[in-house]
Amino acid sequence: MIAVFLVGGFMYISNLKLIKGMLYMTKFYTNFNLFNGVEAEIVSDSWMEVDEESGKVTRIGHGTKKVSGENIDLKGKYVMPGLINVHTHIMMNPLTNKLEYLSETEVAYQALKNLKELLKSGVTYIRDCGCAFDVDIKLAKLQNEGVFDGTEIMPSGRPMSMTGGHGDFVEGWDGETTWGYLTDSPDDMRKAVRQAFKIGAKNIKLMATGGVMSATDQIDDIELSLEELKIAVEEAHSKHMTVSAHAEGEKGIHNAVLAGVDSIEHGSYVSDEDIELMLAQGTFLTPTLIAAYTIPKYGKGKLPQYMLDKASAFMDKYFERIGAAIKAGVKISFGTDAGTPFNGFKDTTFELELLTSVGASNEQALFAATKNAAELLHIDKEYGSLEVGKYADFIVLDADPLENIKAVQQEDKSVYKKGIKKF
Repeated sequence: MIAVFLVGGFMYISNLKLIKGMLYMTKFYTNFNLFNGVEAEIVSDSWMEVDEESGKVTRIGHGTKKVSGENIDLKGKYVMPGLINVHTHIMMNPLTNKLEYLSETEVAYQALKNLKELLKSGVTYIRDCGCAFDVDIKLAKLQNEGVFDGTEIMPSGRPMSMTGGHGDFVEGWDGETTWGYLTDSPDDMRKAVRQAFKIGAKNIKLMATGGVMSATDQIDDIELSLEELKIAVEEAHSKHMTVSAHAEGEKGIHNAVLAGVDSIEHGSYVSDEDIELMLAQGTFLTPTLIAAYTIPKYGKGKLPQYMLDKASAFMDKYFERIGAAIKAGVKISFGTDAGTPFNGFKDTTFELELLTSVGASNEQALFAATKNAAELLHIDKEYGSLEVGKYADFIVLDADPLENIKAVQQEDKSVYKKGIKKF
């Protein structure tokens, strides 16, 4: 039973929610142009009804419809699903670029700040791809308990790395731990994946190759064996977790694809052979082009020379290979590697423009950030598009994103999470 009482001309209900004038059970959004994340079209004069309790769409359509709830006129603007960023590092500060000797408190504080920036930019759901102290798992649990809301987190916890590899960063004020699990055998890998599962990881992040930000390796280094990768996939998939692989060098990409990972992250030197294999298997590719773009553009004199040298040496080839994969029809998922140097969480939408610069159409870029991302994360029954039965996560833009991909970069866009306006 809901207790209702009046105080000072306002109506209150038992959950302390204040509603001026009268009690509404639904919100009715009207007068907008809709890109629903499913079809590559804009539907004018659209409307959408949202259940306040569940935050889900109950009816959607266009043309005249009787309003049954609080009416919110969106004044002819453009509505699209909230963005899903499948590759973030909410623990990182992209300006200080401090990677080592972070305390858990620093990581949690930075993560909360970054989540707010993500939401303001229009990102309503993320997969975090590696977080010290498993802070992303802990924050996701607090979200599920209703302690705080906002951009939702699919956590990976600590990534899987070899000793000395991309992920072997020292953490804690006293250096008492490392960023990733150090897995140097199939048995190490099996135990680490099971430990991550035990504490609540929903994705397993594998460091299959070297990377730009690690001083001890090169991009084309193979850092986890094929057997270790296969064990990770076997264990994770048996427990309904997804698997993403940081993979930049050609041989490491090949091993990760053979192992059956759900997504290749970066894919800098993806070969034609692996493009065909990814197409056959349905493997996703998350390009994270912005992560390579920002280092040579903003890092001179601010970053270690090894980072600048690595990024500058491979960026042209990287962009060319991603373009080849897009042209071939590989399923593209949207991720930015946010948190890496000068790769701000507020800059998420620039990745859409970069995707179009290497050959993606506007609709391909938008689908990567909506329905494709949701499919990769296995959340497409409730997220990724604006349809009946799915959460009302959406952004409101002044211009048509199908016509101009830069429309999504609008800084003062309105952002709604489960039907509630957040910005």
